[in-house]
Order: sequence, then C-alpha cells, then structure tokens
Amino acid sequence: MIAVMRDDPSVVALVKRAQDGDQRAWDQLVERYAPLVWSVCMRHRLSRADADDVGASVWLRLVEGLEKLREPAALPGWLVTVARNECLRVLRGQSKQVPVEDERLPDAEGAAADEWLLRQERFVALRQAFAELPERCRRLLAMLFADPPKPYAEISGELDIPVGGIGPNRMRCLGTLRKSSALTPFIDGTEG
Repeated sequence: MIAVMRDDPSVVALVKRAQDGDQRAWDQLVERYAPLVWSVCMRHRLSRADADDVGASVWLRLVEGLEKLREPAALPGWLVTVARNECLRVLRGQSKQVPVEDERLPDAEGAAADEWLLRQERFVALRQAFAELPERCRRLLAMLFADPPKPYAEISGELDIPVGGIGPNRMRCLGTLRKSSALTPFIDGTEG
C-alpha cells in the first residue's frame, strides 16, 4: 500500500499541465475527481441541486487556486476538504430542518457509500501525511511495507543504515507519521 501512496505522477503531471493552461488536462482532472467531490456531497446528504452547487463551487475554487497549489499530489485531499467545507456552508444556510421522527435510517447502499468515503478520506490523509515525511523515512517505510517487504540486509545496503538501526528508525518514522496534522482526526477518533 505504501508504494501506492507515493506521489502519483499522473496527478502531478495533470496538475502541472492544467496550471500551464492545458484544457485537456483540466478536463481529465475534473473527470477523475468529480466522483470524489460527489461522494462528499452524498455523505452530507445534500439534495442533487445542492450537490451540483457544491461541485460548481469546488471546481471554481480550484480554477482560482490552481496556480497556488504547492503540492499537486495533495490535490485529492484538497478537493475533499474544499467539498466538505462547501457542504457544511450549504447545510448551515438551510433554514428548514427535518424533524428527527421523519428521518430515515440509511439503507445498506448508503452505509456502504459512507464506509467507502471514509476509507477514501483515510487514504488521502495517509498519502498526505506520508508525503510530508522526510525522504529517508518515506524510502524506509516504503521498503518495509512493500509486498513482499524487502529484507533488512537489502534495506541496510540501500539506505546505508546498520541492520540493527532499521527497527528504531522505523519506529521514529512511524512516530513522525502519527504526529502529522493530516492524520490527527483519524487518530483522535474525530473523523467524519
């Protein structure tokens, strides 16, 4: 899984091309991430019209902020955050509230969608936190958590770390990863 978390070169390349004015790259970004934005709207139980408004706002914010995007690989997390904030803005603006007795329990499909979205949010947060690690930690953890993991002797040779130092370095890197602000909501149990 760690290997998957490395910067996705296709996302980075698409963002760079879109920043340079490539309309095709922009279209590909929207096509790739529109379902992610939509799923955030559905998790907040917005109507289709409100979800369309939120989607338009998210893409407008991206157009306005694309030039300032410092970490192109963090785009999915940025989109989730902006979509969530826009959903909350819409919900705060609604004056009508549904009485509790009229609420329906989510169906199995809705619950599955919520679980999928939560997994996506966790994955995006983990990618963001992993990208913030020092290069040495990223390389070490990627080797240790590869499938299959590299042997300690091979890691030692590639990273110039004594075999006996791999475990302590792993613990320090994981500790740094846990302290990332991107993972705080998930570690504290306050996600969603």
